[in-house]
Amino acid sequence: MTQKSALKTQQLQVGGMDCPSCEMKIETALQKLAGVTEVSVDVLTERMTISYDPQQVDEKAIAARVISLGYTIVTTKPKSSVQNNNDYNRSTDHSPNEGTAHSHSHAGHSHEADNRDDDGHNHHHGDGEFDLKREGLGVGAVVVLFVLGSIFEETLHSTPFSIAEYAVFIPAYLLSGWGVLTSAGRNILKGQVFDENFLMTIATLGAIAIHQLPEAVGVMLFFKVGELFQETAVSRSKRSISSLLEIRPDSANLKTDNGIKTVSPEVVKVGDIILVKPGEKVPLDGEILDGNSQVDTSALTGESVPRTIGVGETVLAGMINQSGVLTIKVMKLFGESSIARILDLVQNASSKKSQTQKFITRFAQRYTPVVVILSLAVAILPPLFIPGATHAEWVYRALVLLVISCPCGLVISIPLGYFGGIGGAAKRGILVKGSTFLDSLAEVKAVAFDKTGTLTKGVFKVTEIVSCNGFNQAELLKLAAEAELNSNHPIAKSIREAYGKPIDESTISNYTEIAAHGIQAKIENRLVLAGNDRLMHRENIDHDTCNVEGTVVHLAVEQIYAGYIVISDEPKPDAVQAIKSLKALGVKNVMMLTGDSEGVAKRVAKTLGVDSYQAELLPEDKVTAIEQLLRQVGPKGKVAFVGDGINDAPVIARADVGIAMGGIGSDAAIETADIVIMTDAPSKVAEAMQVARKTHSIVWQNIIFAMVVKAIFIALGIFGLASMWEAVFADVGVALAAIFNATRVLK
Repeated sequence: MTQKSALKTQQLQVGGMDCPSCEMKIETALQKLAGVTEVSVDVLTERMTISYDPQQVDEKAIAARVISLGYTIVTTKPKSSVQNNNDYNRSTDHSPNEGTAHSHSHAGHSHEADNRDDDGHNHHHGDGEFDLKREGLGVGAVVVLFVLGSIFEETLHSTPFSIAEYAVFIPAYLLSGWGVLTSAGRNILKGQVFDENFLMTIATLGAIAIHQLPEAVGVMLFFKVGELFQETAVSRSKRSISSLLEIRPDSANLKTDNGIKTVSPEVVKVGDIILVKPGEKVPLDGEILDGNSQVDTSALTGESVPRTIGVGETVLAGMINQSGVLTIKVMKLFGESSIARILDLVQNASSKKSQTQKFITRFAQRYTPVVVILSLAVAILPPLFIPGATHAEWVYRALVLLVISCPCGLVISIPLGYFGGIGGAAKRGILVKGSTFLDSLAEVKAVAFDKTGTLTKGVFKVTEIVSCNGFNQAELLKLAAEAELNSNHPIAKSIREAYGKPIDESTISNYTEIAAHGIQAKIENRLVLAGNDRLMHRENIDHDTCNVEGTVVHLAVEQIYAGYIVISDEPKPDAVQAIKSLKALGVKNVMMLTGDSEGVAKRVAKTLGVDSYQAELLPEDKVTAIEQLLRQVGPKGKVAFVGDGINDAPVIARADVGIAMGGIGSDAAIETADIVIMTDAPSKVAEAMQVARKTHSIVWQNIIFAMVVKAIFIALGIFGLASMWEAVFADVGVALAAIFNATRVLK
């Protein structure tokens, strides 16, 4: 059997896009290439994500196809300077069974392709920025000619062969519609016939042919005005991305033997010492070695209240130091830092399109040819079968149909709505990895929370030590600290902090972590067990203290029960409100899942007011619990799971919507999750649902509004009750109403 070749997933920057029809053109053209399995283009971030079989098609062929459509593309080229956010190229090889998961490496660098070809695209790009002033001047000139021509239309029309009328209206027509005309012609030559440029060209040339010059100019003028509003809306959305990307630190003050050196954050290594002065951004994640200050965390969490920090506390890249000088030990490379993760999520969120977006794309591809065929039927058939019907009258009605049927407003407002939802959520410290997850989140009927670190603070303190069988409290705490030396669990950290003395690692050997049970290790040649009550039963340790209130670590030495340590945790301040908010949103079941003991789980569940809970769960048990919840909710609802630890990654992946606490959450949980909450606040789950539902509502308002209005005017046009003036006003009006409605979700 021959092995399937590995797919390659690559992300490229595409220049020259400013409307959703650009997305459709590129996606449709690339899907026809042999070996391309999936392609997603986003006009707002100007990014293309493509998966393909490198044995059937290569990057050069893909780039050539995109350039042939009239766009510029980014190609791979090593670059020594710091990578620019706008020049981003990522590729990853993965086997077919790995789905779409891929590494978030930033190793590939890129530059714009040298051969630029703007053919086939009627919008103005230049450096990629939309110039409203330049476009406005052109529209202003057309308006002047149009108004003068309309006022003096009878006088102009009375000249021989209507020369004066043509002398005024034709220049106005060409000024307003030159881009549309040339784009339609080039697209036809390339086999791309049915788009909005084609519709406008046929409609207006037809109007000129039947000597309706003012209406031909009017259609082009108002189409141009609508396009200006569309490009303004797109530019506004692009600026919202740019503002998010401005949180990227530009430099780091690295401490060296020769003093302070300003370097790129990407060259700083783990363990290096950096200095952050007042007013500067923290460039990398790290621990404060010296200094106290207040930091602005709004870029990461959406919270406007500054946070006071000091020695021993963790700071994250992207925070802004407001007062004192901070000396920081770097804990993560820049590519693994909080800020790099946010930039990656925001820049790539739009590549995961919702089913609604995909439906509208398919709809638009089929809609325009159907409208053209219907218009031809309206122009040709009635004069053949209806007595007294004239060709001029029915051709005019057919042209009205072409004008009203342009799908621009519909196809641009949908991605704008979703992008607004993703951007609005990001400003609140909620990172959504794609519009498809916004749709799923809007339909959530049940939410399951992990307990420790998600609903509770995960900050444990030793509150009681009970020893027995000849062991004393100090010895018990020492053994527990030594056993938990290599564990990163919050409970282990709290025990080591309570012990507070250096630990001789040479006395510890044969360390083994038993999942969901505890630790086994040899300490000074004695076998020590430290864990929960299940561990004691598993190892047949004789003890009579099974039901202890609180989080408990039991210890046994050489199969003799030595006692237990009680560790206390407390709910997060907003945990109770988080549960209430979810229930107010109509969530039917709020569940808590934990590996902790039954007694602890019951107490926390009662305090928080969750509907149900399950305790003493292994990681695989949590997956089973989510699967049961999925069956209860049924196909019409969705289930979300909220967690923070590495052992939560499987259940985050299994839920319809996986949500990770990003501030203290493990990299595995964040990588697997669909939504990341940077504040670690459980109340943000309800806030994310509100954003998702608002986005979903606005998107469907636009779809229904556009389709209903267009259906009404198509009917009016067929029956001769709507002129071309009304058609163009309706078309532009629908587009603008949908666009302005979509921008509401940004607020």
